[in-house]
Amino acid sequence: MILSPQQCEQAIQCSFNDINWLRIALTHRSAASVNNERLEFVGDSVLNFVIGNALYEKFPKANEGTLSRLRAGLVNETTLAERARYLKLGDYLILGSGELKSGGFNRDSILSDTLEAIIGAILKDKDIFAAQQWTLDLYADLLNATSEHHVMKDPKTRLQEYLQAKRLDVPRYTLLSSEGLSHQQTFHVECRINSSKLFSTGSGSSRKRAEQHAAEQLLELLSNGKQV
Repeated sequence: MILSPQQCEQAIQCSFNDINWLRIALTHRSAASVNNERLEFVGDSVLNFVIGNALYEKFPKANEGTLSRLRAGLVNETTLAERARYLKLGDYLILGSGELKSGGFNRDSILSDTLEAIIGAILKDKDIFAAQQWTLDLYADLLNATSEHHVMKDPKTRLQEYLQAKRLDVPRYTLLSSEGLSHQQTFHVECRINSSKLFSTGSGSSRKRAEQHAAEQLLELLSNGKQV
């Protein structure tokens, strides 16, 4: 069941003056002619500005190339989709029947575009300062973890390094299923630690992205105190 924009307000911790802005941000082009593509365009610009400026302030001695590299690691589709899943945006997406059947609610491209559209919606409903603060709050942990000489590592790499540091088996990834048309497939993968009963599942528009999602889910379990 698709949850309402009003419920989404609570999930993203942002109250809108005009809820229609959020409704549009959650609407994929497959569902209506009035959709989130224009807001995504605006939100993408805001996101790049906010993250770029935050990196500029954090690393006063970094050159343009370093700042661009760091920003690219924070605003790419995979990172945006991870942030969107953290907010559970898939529960609120307004999709056409075809996208619903093919698992569009969990596709990286749709999730990342929706997150950018929400940033655009906050700008239009409020102002640039509100959009900036919401984005900074969303990215606070990633910005804190970013160092000038370290590119943000992907979830699979972070999980493997975590397990190796504890002298545990490397994770095993197993394809559970795939669905949808050849150009719009959704893959479902299990990530399991051989020496433990701990496992997670993930989905994505490619097997690689599904594995990254599964690794991210397992890292979240470990960060919440689950024992290996």
